[in-house]
Amino acid sequence: MDSMLDQFQNIFKIPELKRRILFTLGIIIVYRLGGHIPSPGIDPVALGEYLRAQSGSLLTLYDMFSGGALGRATVFSLGIMPYISASIILQLMGATMPYFQRLQKEGEEGRRKITQYTRYGTVMICALQAWGVSIWLQNLVTAGSQLPVVPRSGLAFSLLTIISFTTGTIFIMWLGEQITDRGIGNGISLIIYIGIVAVFPTAVIDEIRQVTAGNKTLITFVLTFLLMYVVTMGAVLLTQGVRKIPVQYAKRVVGRRMYGGQSTHIPLRINTAGVIPIIFAQALLFLPQTALTFFPNNPVFVTMQSWFNFNSPVYWTIYSLLIVFFAFFYTAVVFNPVELAENMKKYGGFIPGIRPGKKTAEYVERVLARVTLPGAIGLALLAVLPYLLIAYFNLSVSMNDFFGGTGLLIIVGVALDTLQQMESHLMMRHYEGFTKAGRIKGRIGRG
Repeated sequence: MDSMLDQFQNIFKIPELKRRILFTLGIIIVYRLGGHIPSPGIDPVALGEYLRAQSGSLLTLYDMFSGGALGRATVFSLGIMPYISASIILQLMGATMPYFQRLQKEGEEGRRKITQYTRYGTVMICALQAWGVSIWLQNLVTAGSQLPVVPRSGLAFSLLTIISFTTGTIFIMWLGEQITDRGIGNGISLIIYIGIVAVFPTAVIDEIRQVTAGNKTLITFVLTFLLMYVVTMGAVLLTQGVRKIPVQYAKRVVGRRMYGGQSTHIPLRINTAGVIPIIFAQALLFLPQTALTFFPNNPVFVTMQSWFNFNSPVYWTIYSLLIVFFAFFYTAVVFNPVELAENMKKYGGFIPGIRPGKKTAEYVERVLARVTLPGAIGLALLAVLPYLLIAYFNLSVSMNDFFGGTGLLIIVGVALDTLQQMESHLMMRHYEGFTKAGRIKGRIGRG
């Protein structure tokens, strides 16, 4: 414990690291304050009542990513998700479209153009989502009190909502970029992280209320948090798990200098796709859930709707299979074994016992598939676990939102990445890091 305290004290002995941390904390405070500025024309009480009735849906997931801003009907209601969506779209286009593939290979200039396109895409997605949300809000009436969420609807409200929501998201994007450039950690990931962690105090209070109300025993309460600890450790292993493929570089003589002759490795992550498979699977399952609600009196559709209920084993099975599928799909999109093999051959690298070129690509692809399978299964188990806890441990809604597979993976990944960046600053100044061997490995940009 004393050693850990000494390491945190060392952080503030490095002026640059101290400045970066304080700057990051200042930006986080601005973000949290902005998350309480109300958007005009919306009744936050009625909207909050509706969202509480939609527990476990895609809406509550979106509200979690926005730090509860959607439930409070603030200018930050869309959160940073439009930027994440634009980034994913650009990443997929980079894997399929030659123009964006060339940009990815152009170094700093190409990255600058991709960043600019991502910003443009964010504005477009924000405007479309804000317009859709404005229409949805105007037609929304709470089930309990029958209060309209928008007391005065019309074109003026739609325009005002589009402007305020889009401006709020662009401001959040700017805050995230400032953290990345002048603070510590990945700014966008940290903003999502803060939004999720903000739910934790409420979640703990709700659990305590269930115990005091007699809805849950003290033993179940303790077992729940012990299980959370074990699962969090599993999420850490899932995030950091790597399969290393050894690579040898042949010696080359260029002029009077000799290059190569080094040994390194290719790190293949167990969970290359991060939380993307869970988000894709939840979004896809949300479609039949929504469509089936339009046929409340049809017995066939009512039966099908029960299959897609969050407490249904059918839902858990389909959800798990979709996560496994998207884990393989997204890994295939972001990791190209053929390109990797070509680059290795170009610079004289080879895997011992494997021929360069096509054989190397086939070998890497085979190993990647074997590594991805247990990672995808672990990801599916982590995503389904909250539903099991609700069914058998009477887990509260807020704790489920916090402890869900998506939220937990983001918390673990961003925390490890931020610690890794702090540790690199400490090690560079000859201070001891948070681990003696400096083995913390983060997940940059997977939030």
